[in-house]
Amino acid sequence: MIVSSFIDRWLRHLRELRTANGANVTMTFALATIPLFGLVGAAVDYSRANSVKVALQAALDSTALMISKEAATLPEGQIQPKADAYFKALFNRPDATSAPIEVTYTTAGGSQIVMKATATIKTNFMGVMGFNTLNVGSSTTAKWGNTRLRVAVVLDNTGSMSSDGKMAALKPATKNLIDNLKAAAVVDGDVYVSIIPFVKDVNVGSSNNGASWIDWTSWMDEPPYIKDVATPDDKKPSNWHQITAGDPCPFTTWSHGFRCTTGPSNGASNTNTIPSSGTHAGKICPSEDNGSKLPRKKDVYYNGCYDSVLNPAKAITISSGSSASCGSAVHCSCSGSGSSTICKQNYYEHTWFANAKTTWNGCVTDRGNSGAPSVDNYDINVVAPDSTIPASQFAAEEYLSCPQAVMPLSYNWTAMKTLVDNMSPDGNTNQGIGLAHGWMSLVGGGPYPTPPVEDPNYKYSKIIILMSDGLNTENRWYGSQASIDARQAQACVNAKAAGILIYTVQVNTGGDPLQNVLKDCASDPSKFFLLTSASQLVATFQQIATALSNLRLAL
Repeated sequence: MIVSSFIDRWLRHLRELRTANGANVTMTFALATIPLFGLVGAAVDYSRANSVKVALQAALDSTALMISKEAATLPEGQIQPKADAYFKALFNRPDATSAPIEVTYTTAGGSQIVMKATATIKTNFMGVMGFNTLNVGSSTTAKWGNTRLRVAVVLDNTGSMSSDGKMAALKPATKNLIDNLKAAAVVDGDVYVSIIPFVKDVNVGSSNNGASWIDWTSWMDEPPYIKDVATPDDKKPSNWHQITAGDPCPFTTWSHGFRCTTGPSNGASNTNTIPSSGTHAGKICPSEDNGSKLPRKKDVYYNGCYDSVLNPAKAITISSGSSASCGSAVHCSCSGSGSSTICKQNYYEHTWFANAKTTWNGCVTDRGNSGAPSVDNYDINVVAPDSTIPASQFAAEEYLSCPQAVMPLSYNWTAMKTLVDNMSPDGNTNQGIGLAHGWMSLVGGGPYPTPPVEDPNYKYSKIIILMSDGLNTENRWYGSQASIDARQAQACVNAKAAGILIYTVQVNTGGDPLQNVLKDCASDPSKFFLLTSASQLVATFQQIATALSNLRLAL
């Protein structure tokens, strides 16, 4: 508009000049054309300068975007020259000379790149007014990585993971996931990860045997099926009080569903005879059989033994008059002689005593009451355990197939990968307990320390990655898949309502049906993965890692 106005005025003056007769008018107009042409030229030079500024800004924005993808991995001294090289390749204006750009990179409150650039152009017209060059400048700011991640990796370690190469594929897939999450962190604390191996139980670490959040009631109690004399097949044998050191084990797989062990029942080998010597002489140490007819307690060690103490006052008189009266009776002895001979069978009292808590292998089962979930639903939420409410605590259980101990939130990447390398498949499937512990690891409670206080300069995303290959088969109370699935489904609903982002992975190499409990647990359909080959685990975990890295590093 300014240029058009000047031209219109110039043309009007020309018309007036053509009709003017006075020489003074001609002289005046001649002098006036000098600033007039200067102003027109200034508009042209300004337009060129504005075009250079637009190109400068575009090159600077693109440079900031490219450097933002590399800044975290570039040595500090290389960010400036790298950015300058990008900028020079992008800023292609022969009519302008640019100075090296200024780059400032900071990581407080998320990563940030601030770039400034200047350029100089030679004027074509403004030189007549004493301005031979024009300087233009621009700046840009790129912010990213202001989302911090808290990720719980919940991994099936059950016996079925030993087939079809599943455990062999899970280990490298998980370690690659860990490497990707590590790469997404600019500084320590940007990304925390917990590792939760699960089977029927979860291992919270045997070193926690003195923690106030453990419920030892079931772990230390006399085996309920033995003391329940109302159940014919599972009660103490009829000759219970005549059994002691050197005798056969009074429990057998098919008549009672138990076996004996030679010592503390959390790791000793099977025996058919009660020890006659050593620390556990005379001790009857029962342990449930693998495959017993009590499937809801399968693979559980009872954590103690029955003592064998002779009580002469309760000896049972068999007969009198002859020492031969003892016959085949065990632990029978006679006193006196002739017709005064009295034969009695010894009477042994057996008192249950629990093993030391230091023998515990670290496994806990679902939170709740011993016979059923609590009305407060501790097994499907993250209410912190209360030392005065046993149902809220983590119930210790000596599970034979106890997995590797969990690792709470950490950025100790090496230790995470060591844990993964040490995983081995065994035991039954309870996805719900893995999910519950994964969720609690993100918020703290019991075996999981409270996460660091959230910095208000960042946003925080809490994520669970739940991977399993099998149908639910056993939890603390149920052997029915439908019952276990129902508890897990509610835990999923609760976790998502609390803002947890959930990815689920079903590895189905054996033709099992689709696990709707896993499919529905995912935060949306794109976050559920159905795999038919173990080899797909690597690509699937990479896909999840990429999504999380993008979430973390988004501009």
